[in-house]
Amino acid sequence: MKAILNSLGNIPIKSSVIASLYPTIKAKNKKIAELEKAGEIIRLKQGLYVVSPEVSGTALSIGLIANHLYTPSYVSMQSALRFYGLIPEAVYTTQSMTIKHARTFENSLGRFSYESISREAFSIGLTQIANGDAVYIIATPEKALCDLIANSSKVNLRYIKDAEQYLGNDIRFDMEEFKKMNSAIFKQYIQVGKKANSIHTILKLLER
Repeated sequence: MKAILNSLGNIPIKSSVIASLYPTIKAKNKKIAELEKAGEIIRLKQGLYVVSPEVSGTALSIGLIANHLYTPSYVSMQSALRFYGLIPEAVYTTQSMTIKHARTFENSLGRFSYESISREAFSIGLTQIANGDAVYIIATPEKALCDLIANSSKVNLRYIKDAEQYLGNDIRFDMEEFKKMNSAIFKQYIQVGKKANSIHTILKLLER
């Protein structure tokens, strides 16, 4: 039976897909419940599962799971900045952006939060990360920083000294890497994203 699930790898799948693998079993929901209880599949949310790595032989990708848990979305903000090694603090919630309403999900793999972003700003500054057998969508460092500023209610960067304080002291950003950032992404974000004035201040610091 486990061999049937192996083909699914580490890609999150709907319960209907799992049920289709057992065409001779009539009680599909009962079968899925049995698989979950046996630890062969992991429930991500109602109707969405991933095969246990002990069964599939493939490590789970939290980024890929975050992309599938609430679509369309991409990993961003502190989760992305930490992934790139740009901030030192550990991040215990996988943070993402979505064009849908803000949501939070919790399951046995952790906590996943999603902040809302406009359609116009969504597609700016995205890239793909290959993680073993998985490929998922994540913000570039520049986009992740924009998203973080735009969704931090108490952040208002009016002057360059405010930007220096925020980056250097508040989030302890790697300032050497900041100097290498792509100004074009900030310029695009300013046109369609939230907190345009604060992002513009970051841009002025970068171009100084």
